[in-house]
Amino acid sequence: MELFELSLCELRDALREGSVSAEAAVSSCLERIAATEPSVKALLSRRDEAALEQARNLDKARPADFSAKPLWGVPVTVKDVLAWRALPTTAASRILEGFVPPYDAFVVQKLEEAGAVILGKNNMDEFAMGSTTEHSAYQATANPWDLSRVPGGSSGGSAASVAACQCCASLGSDTGGSIRQPASLCGCVGMKPTYGRVSRYGLLAYASSFDQVGPLTRTVDDAAAVLQVIAGYDRRDSTSSPEAVPDYSAAMRARSSLKGLSIGLPREFFQHDGLDEGVAAVCREAVERARDLGARIVDISLPHTEYAIASYYILAAAEASSNLARYDGVRYGHRTANPKNLEDMYVSSRTEGFGAEVQRRILLGSYVLSAGYYDAYYRKAAQVRRLIRQDYLDALSICDMLLAPVSPVPAWEAGSLGGDPLQMYFMDIFTLSLNLAGLPGLSLPAGLSGGLPVGVQLLGRAFDEGTLFLAGGLLTRALGTHGQRAPL
Repeated sequence: MELFELSLCELRDALREGSVSAEAAVSSCLERIAATEPSVKALLSRRDEAALEQARNLDKARPADFSAKPLWGVPVTVKDVLAWRALPTTAASRILEGFVPPYDAFVVQKLEEAGAVILGKNNMDEFAMGSTTEHSAYQATANPWDLSRVPGGSSGGSAASVAACQCCASLGSDTGGSIRQPASLCGCVGMKPTYGRVSRYGLLAYASSFDQVGPLTRTVDDAAAVLQVIAGYDRRDSTSSPEAVPDYSAAMRARSSLKGLSIGLPREFFQHDGLDEGVAAVCREAVERARDLGARIVDISLPHTEYAIASYYILAAAEASSNLARYDGVRYGHRTANPKNLEDMYVSSRTEGFGAEVQRRILLGSYVLSAGYYDAYYRKAAQVRRLIRQDYLDALSICDMLLAPVSPVPAWEAGSLGGDPLQMYFMDIFTLSLNLAGLPGLSLPAGLSGGLPVGVQLLGRAFDEGTLFLAGGLLTRALGTHGQRAPL
């Protein structure tokens, strides 16, 4: 087995034992990137020589105690929405082309403190607005399972990088399913933590009350190891929670079965008209394996699910219109050449810098926040959000977690949505309600449909990621999907 084929935990243990050097681990992943990147296009920027130099320095200063360096020598990548002084941070947008931040995101800082070697920045939908990674201003990423299909989005570059074994793990961001959906379409694991569990400091904002950073990996154990590193309180983020971070690996060892745990099945998800039969079959198999592991299966309802898409796209667009107002061509980022006057500089800079999907959401957000429509749209959507959160709280008061499909269909052909934004928005039907509720969700590879990966998601109580990791680890092993990777 090549080093790049090892899971994060397997490589981490080999590095600690000394049977593998950090330089060898990084070199293996860089060779894999060189072989796969021309077809996958998962990365927007790289630092090959700097990464190798960092690995050599790690080998020279090998620690005697790895407790302070839990990811020592492990090669990772990060989504290009996370600030990092070592490489440009563009959010895959022309408006920030060439921008190098003067500071590091909290999660990037945590990775480096843990000894991880960051190889590059992943492609994404521009400003995290999209479900296919076709809305990048620079390139479209391909799904490693089938290069003619999309990897999902907006963290499609991160998921594709993990699935193609270019790295052991990647960081993405989840605003409406942008970690879980690409994880499902690319056959890997994706964790969307509880809102506030991971600091958003240094995350370029799309919708501040929704955005959350989380890991994409090949195994549940790997996701737990990465979240252990990046979770925790940060005084620079006013939404960061002081809730203590438990030992996720210990939580995964707490049980050898799901006996005593109950799993709810939301009927609004499983009975949805748009659910593909192949996806439904994989989900039913996952339910049976959970039952075999001792879980009690409960039929539950999330009655306000039908309003989730409308509520989400009103609220998220409103926040986007506010957050993206700062990109004006004055202080940093793209500025149009030879503007006629001040107004022309603003309008032309933003028109040239933002792509069509970003402009669409800014316009929608500005509209719903306007004086004549605020009460009819924004206020009503906020009220619906509260009802959706209460649906989850009620369901999770009678069961320990929920199990549901992630995407209604497997990965679809690139360009097949024909530029129809509404069709793309409906692909998020099973993911975005969890962001409205601010609760954690874990996407797991559950099987294949037509040779393409299908994921299921476990949805849990606030700050109860440990239970999701426990159930997810047992379930992926029972399903035979533990550590699967694309046949690229």
